Amino acid sequence: MDKDFAPAITRRTFAATGLVAGFTLATGPLNAATIVTNANGLDAGEVSIPVSDGKIPGYRAKPSGKSNLPTVLVVQEVFGVHEHIRDICRRLAHQGYYAIAPSLYARQGDPGKYDMDHLKELFNDIVAKVPDAEVMSDLDSAVAFAAGDGADRAQLGIVGFCWGGRIVWLYAAHNQKVKAGVSFYGGLRGPSPVNDLRPKYPLDLVADINAPVLAFYGGQDKGIKLADIEEMRGALHDAGKTNFKLELFPDAQHGFFADYRPSYNEKDAKQAWREWLAWFKKYLAA
Repeated sequence: MDKDFAPAITRRTFAATGLVAGFTLATGPLNAATIVTNANGLDAGEVSIPVSDGKIPGYRAKPSGKSNLPTVLVVQEVFGVHEHIRDICRRLAHQGYYAIAPSLYARQGDPGKYDMDHLKELFNDIVAKVPDAEVMSDLDSAVAFAAGDGADRAQLGIVGFCWGGRIVWLYAAHNQKVKAGVSFYGGLRGPSPVNDLRPKYPLDLVADINAPVLAFYGGQDKGIKLADIEEMRGALHDAGKTNFKLELFPDAQHGFFADYRPSYNEKDAKQAWREWLAWFKKYLAA
């Protein structure tokens, strides 16, 4: 464990006791292409995950009647564990995985209460207050919960989107037992000066990241610089890391996999899904 992710977590006040209702309000009306995955043949629903200072809500989906399945942590977008994130858990469960998405903002508030006109407040009130150390600890707790629910913690994967895309890289450095990671448009470089709650970014942690990571980026993403992607690719190469792939979709925007949003790019999202499944098939025993 990196010492920067190891401070004691002592708070016991939880601002949110459930998941975001439906889809997030923060991105406006639903896209007509929104995918809704059924739960036929699955054991899927909200769960309560014991953590270091209480319990947080989460969503879990797994094939009914099966155990010892590979565990996949699903790390939320900046908008929390809303219906799109829950749908991704069901998609993974239909592929033979035990998928669990812990609500990583539970102590700070409910992101589902913020609409498009209050995005700044969402970031200031909730997102900016979430410490990386807390996230790492909660993800560890989600793995422990999954193991207690019959999943195979030795076959551990992680996937994350946007805010969660950065977390994939961090967790791969934090937990050396991660067997495979998939990151969607996660930030690679931190602000200057460094924020004490988020002391390191992926470019700072290259030496500690040993799990194979597949990362997707959009060429039209105004929030992630192409130079940062190239620098990360070069840093991984220089550090002797071989099981990595950073893929750029030139025509895609940030959020291109989010089918419920205007940013959705069906062609690139479908290709990314195929590559993601192949990555997990290669490194996780599903």
